[in-house]
Amino acid sequence: MTELLAVLLQAPPRTGGGAPSTPGVTPPIYGYIPIVIFFLIAVLLPVVLLLVSRLVQRRVFEREKLMPYECGVDPIGDARDRFSVRFYIVAMLFLIFDVETIFLFPWAIIYDRLALFGLVEMLVFIGILVVGYYYAWRKGALEWA
Repeated sequence: MTELLAVLLQAPPRTGGGAPSTPGVTPPIYGYIPIVIFFLIAVLLPVVLLLVSRLVQRRVFEREKLMPYECGVDPIGDARDRFSVRFYIVAMLFLIFDVETIFLFPWAIIYDRLALFGLVEMLVFIGILVVGYYYAWRKGALEWA
């Protein structure tokens, strides 16, 4: 084993007639030692942490621990019940208007360079959003109960 380690740590033979190896120069294999150490830590740390957590975990589960989490409310009915289409419409409206309001951030960042043109364009954009909300509200899409 020590012979193999000595061979691995030995500098490779020079070809091409260069200068002979000088004492005090570290072999190239030493550059890989931090990588090997980092790899060993990256592999061993999760394994050790999983084993330690397995040893200290509580193995007795109570009724509350085995219930599905529902924000403190006991689950009623089946999880595969049908939802009203209105629920999905409200969710889609929320996503659409939420994503569209994200466009306000780039405008706010360069507001001083856009001047009056940018202000008018943003007022038109917000006006379209308000008209869309008003239309959805008048159609009853925001009521799901």
